[in-house]
Amino acid sequence: MSTVNCPSGHPSVSTDYCDVCGLPIGAAATPVAPPAPAVAAPGPAVATQTCPNCSESAAADALFCESCGYDFTTGTMPRAASSLDLSATPPTAPPAPSPVVAEWVVERWVDPDWYAVQQSDDPCPSPGLPVVIPVTEKSALVGRPSRSRGISPEVDCGDDSGVSRRQAQLTTDGQRWWVEDLQSANGTYVAPAAGPLPEIPIPPGQRQELDADDRIYVGAWTRLVLRKATPEEQAGQA
Repeated sequence: MSTVNCPSGHPSVSTDYCDVCGLPIGAAATPVAPPAPAVAAPGPAVATQTCPNCSESAAADALFCESCGYDFTTGTMPRAASSLDLSATPPTAPPAPSPVVAEWVVERWVDPDWYAVQQSDDPCPSPGLPVVIPVTEKSALVGRPSRSRGISPEVDCGDDSGVSRRQAQLTTDGQRWWVEDLQSANGTYVAPAAGPLPEIPIPPGQRQELDADDRIYVGAWTRLVLRKATPEEQAGQA
């Protein structure tokens, strides 16, 4: 018995319709459509929150905004970007001030001749080279220091007990110098270098101008000489 093939390729004894699929033997085969892809069922919606600082979305359980750093727990605003920039150049420290070089100095001498007329009970130190004290301010206190009273004289005569805590004040206008006794116990005396020792103290509270060769006498043995600093002394201060 002879057979024919239907348009789908099935062998069929019948010549009008396929014995297998029923298609007309003379019709074209109808293509079978592929199955439609499966569509995933939508999952549950993810809860979010909006950052009040930058308006970006974040997960509902997020502690910080990933965009700006806003703290959702405490409500703390993010720090300024400049403060978080670790690459920023650190501020430059101001340069240290240059030391003040004194143009004037005070020589503090032990004067045996002055000691001889003071009738002090304290033994006189051995005379020697003077102590050179730079004067950097326009006003300098002569006296003996006292920590309890907060007295720190620029011209320290602490080893002479005959000098008052606040003995005298030296002042200048940059060219001339004056000395003023501050109601000291034993007085402040001024005399030229070539003259005899002074016998009368200067009036307390009155400034007396000093000449270039004047000497100041205070306490039991102290003689003060005010003069210009030498270049070597100024170089040693720098």
